[in-house]
Amino acid sequence: MLVKICGIKDVPGLEAAREAGADMVGFVFFPPSPRAVTPAEAGLLARSYTGGPKRVGLFVDPDDATLAATLAEVPLDILQLHGEESPARAGDIRLRFGKPVMKALGIGSKADLARLADYADQVDYFLLDARPPPGSALPGGNALAFDWALMKGEQPPRPWLLAGGLTPANVAEAIAASDAPGVDVSSGVERARGIKDPAAIAAFIAAAKSARA
Repeated sequence: MLVKICGIKDVPGLEAAREAGADMVGFVFFPPSPRAVTPAEAGLLARSYTGGPKRVGLFVDPDDATLAATLAEVPLDILQLHGEESPARAGDIRLRFGKPVMKALGIGSKADLARLADYADQVDYFLLDARPPPGSALPGGNALAFDWALMKGEQPPRPWLLAGGLTPANVAEAIAASDAPGVDVSSGVERARGIKDPAAIAAFIAAAKSARA
């Protein structure tokens, strides 16, 4: 069971994720988000440890200059694309920067799953999230869940993580309902908007790992 704690922006949140056994931590490079960090801020956090969780950078329709400038300051392991990036653009980023790519896709119905095949040869992971509500300024992190049962019996062509509306209280149910091999959480482990709760992080990771076991 892969567990990703996204929206890390301070040392307590990072340390809680590391100590509880997170597989990935996410840094948000999207200024409208309350979880956004600058490359300089993320660089300090990302360089503060060796080993441990992989460092994931979340971008929304980034240009090459943005990616290059961020990577110059932050030792990212994975590039997460959370915008409207096409399969060709995702593949180009993967090749140009030599980093695994995680593509986030909004899911609202079974029909949305057809898009996975279009990206299969261009990315390394999928993050399947709920579609944002109309007019939302954020493509994700809206604490909304899609129908987890849509994934039951599905076999996406790449490793994938379930996201959207997950909390320590419901993550085990979500895993059982969806057969997800990985989960991603951000707002579900916060004590205030954009501020992580170390105890909730530990509880989430424990619940997710024990659910798969």
